[in-house]
Amino acid sequence: MKIEVRKLSEAEIQAQGIRSWSIWTKEVSKFHWFYDSAEECLFLSGRVMVTTSTETVELKAGDFVRFPKGLACVWTVLEPVKKHYKFE
Repeated sequence: MKIEVRKLSEAEIQAQGIRSWSIWTKEVSKFHWFYDSAEECLFLSGRVMVTTSTETVELKAGDFVRFPKGLACVWTVLEPVKKHYKFE
């Protein structure tokens, strides 16, 4: 299972209604997480390293990310995070 990361244009962000999604924030920390449903999110600020059994991905402001259902990982929040998110 791979974490998908890409950049979206403002037009794509508007078309998907991302700015109306819920907002999640998290302080500097480290925690385990399991995705029992897929998540899409747009990072507004902060920096994290997400480690799975096969990869470590750095995420930061401007990244649009899709975490697949069934993914187990460890989040290391290096700078406080703020993101829009939705679960499928």
